[in-house]
Amino acid sequence: MIQAILEYINQQIEDNLYRGASVALFHNGQWEEHYIGSIDGENPVHEGLVYDLASVSKVVGVGTLIIFWLNSGALKLDEPLVTYYPDFHDGTVTLRQLLTHTSGIDPYIPNRNEMDAYQLKMAINQIRVTDDKSFKYTDINFLLLGFMLERLSGKNLDALLTEEIFKPLGLIETTFGPVPNAVPTIRGVTDGLVHDPKAKVLGQHAGSAGLFSTLRDLERFSMHYLEDDFAQYLWQNYSQGEKTRSIAWNLEGNWIEHTGYTGPFIMINLKEQKAAIFLTNRTYDYDDRPLWIAKRQELRQIIAKSL
Repeated sequence: MIQAILEYINQQIEDNLYRGASVALFHNGQWEEHYIGSIDGENPVHEGLVYDLASVSKVVGVGTLIIFWLNSGALKLDEPLVTYYPDFHDGTVTLRQLLTHTSGIDPYIPNRNEMDAYQLKMAINQIRVTDDKSFKYTDINFLLLGFMLERLSGKNLDALLTEEIFKPLGLIETTFGPVPNAVPTIRGVTDGLVHDPKAKVLGQHAGSAGLFSTLRDLERFSMHYLEDDFAQYLWQNYSQGEKTRSIAWNLEGNWIEHTGYTGPFIMINLKEQKAAIFLTNRTYDYDDRPLWIAKRQELRQIIAKSL
């Protein structure tokens, strides 16, 4: 059945959706790695490559740390954000809403691309909150959660995540960018800078994107979700909206999953003890996001069916 997954990935490469991918599949108690296609049309994908995680950063970093702190009682899921982060202007937005993307936040920030890190943070602290609490995915939710964690800990996210997530979980190749020689996400840009514009400005203070990692580190990360007690209650709906969501993760049946703009995604199934990691730089040549969303969904469905 693994062959069906590999054949579909190769077909997507032939269809010019992306140049190549690093893939890890966990089933029958072991990982199976595949390095397919090229990085840039010339250099082949190979073991040990470092990828921009884009929004997969949300679960590898801030999401996992908040799960730890919720379990310990340091945070309460239905407490307003301002309880822990009084710099935010709206007292009605809760942690649950932020973690399930039902906060009602309107993410539009005028002149965002002209702002420095301080100005962007101040704008986010004053972001407009609407009465519409339906599911609307936005980076702002996790940027605010990151600011909250920094205020509570007195540390920047880089130091905090290294101390409480990366080192304890054995993630030795996961860090904020820039990362020299990382897989490029845009043709001609080879300096390892993060692709996401807000994370590029906020750097090591961004809770929504900005992490870089490898296939092996994400295997280690996923195994903790499959084996450790901290994650055992995540395979249930925590959203009060119409879309099922776990804490920080999307929830689809027996799978929790998260995707990233530049192409990566992680899928984990506790009940069946299965997982999949897909790393790519699909924005390297062009960026047709609606097409990619549709094709990514097809790939995820094939993985879930075939594993």
